[in-house]
Amino acid sequence: MLARCALLRRITPLHRPVVCSGLNIPLPYKAAPPKYQAAMSSTAASNEPFKPARRVAGQRQDVWSIVNEAAAASPVQPIVNMGQGFFGYNPPQYVIDAAKGAVQTVESNQYAPTKGLPRLKKAIADAYSPFFGRELNPNTEIVVTSGANEGMLSAFMGFIEPGDEVIIFEPFFDQYISNIEMPGGKIRYVPLHPPKDGAQKTSSASNWTIDFDELEKTINEKTKMIVLNTPHNPVGKVMSREELEKVADLCVKHNLIILSDEVYDRLFYVPFTRMATLSPEVSKRTLTVGSAGKNFYATGWRVGYLIGEEHLIKYVSAAHTRICYSSVAPLQLATAVGFEKADEMGFWDESRKEMRGKVERFCEIFDELGIPVCICV
Repeated sequence: MLARCALLRRITPLHRPVVCSGLNIPLPYKAAPPKYQAAMSSTAASNEPFKPARRVAGQRQDVWSIVNEAAAASPVQPIVNMGQGFFGYNPPQYVIDAAKGAVQTVESNQYAPTKGLPRLKKAIADAYSPFFGRELNPNTEIVVTSGANEGMLSAFMGFIEPGDEVIIFEPFFDQYISNIEMPGGKIRYVPLHPPKDGAQKTSSASNWTIDFDELEKTINEKTKMIVLNTPHNPVGKVMSREELEKVADLCVKHNLIILSDEVYDRLFYVPFTRMATLSPEVSKRTLTVGSAGKNFYATGWRVGYLIGEEHLIKYVSAAHTRICYSSVAPLQLATAVGFEKADEMGFWDESRKEMRGKVERFCEIFDELGIPVCICV
């Protein structure tokens, strides 16, 4: 996987750098018009008839809406968005056919159970139990959410009180910020350190490192959770088992909950260890985030899921129920079929093979242009 790094390029001369998550990324258009640069703020809302709640009044416009609006306004077209995690092609045909069939059934057009359709929860449990080295209980250890992002919001809403601190590694998926701040959490940042020559030449994502002394110094009595993202967005780094163990040791020592964002868990080309599998002590404090949208090229379906022990999942489920009650029933059924038939159809292997080819092709293009990139292969 190419490190995504909010990369938005067309193969044209480069004009202006835009900063995203602390990285200077050249973009193929000039500065966006001022209307696309505005951020939401209490000042902007001062002329409106009703005062918004502070939890949304202070939210800045997210990077993707800024990038997408600026790209749409650019006279240089077409522009290929290589920064956002969506696909330019359809889910596999067998999954599309399952979705078509699902909307023809009466039960799939009504509310799904709040924690997800039993068939989908079982399919997820069957798919992930071999990875976790134990039988996952689909009724108590899995909750289906309206996309992985809503699942993460539900996790923070379920455990974060105002003033609690959550550690995230920079750079990061930008939605972490609003998801943590919505329930009143405060973010503490710990950088992933890039290789010294990363801006000059193509390098491996594994060369980005964590300073574990720096990480531990960030932990204090207010720290409640730590967000881990592997395979990492946007860098593409797959954390080694040794790195995960060091993070886990600190979380056990300081009694922290781990939110392990593993939505790219089917797209990796180096050894990949799942955080929750390190030990029973780590498992009992880890919530694993998954995404059917990422797995099956269907990000618009908004089907995600969290896996964790019952004492964690029940509170995520409680928050999820209040946020959206339940997730889209027919697409849950189609996702269940996706998991059930994936091995039989050879889907996972073919997906990784196809993505590897795309990575190699773009590496060739960027190398030809003299643009260094970060890759995880």
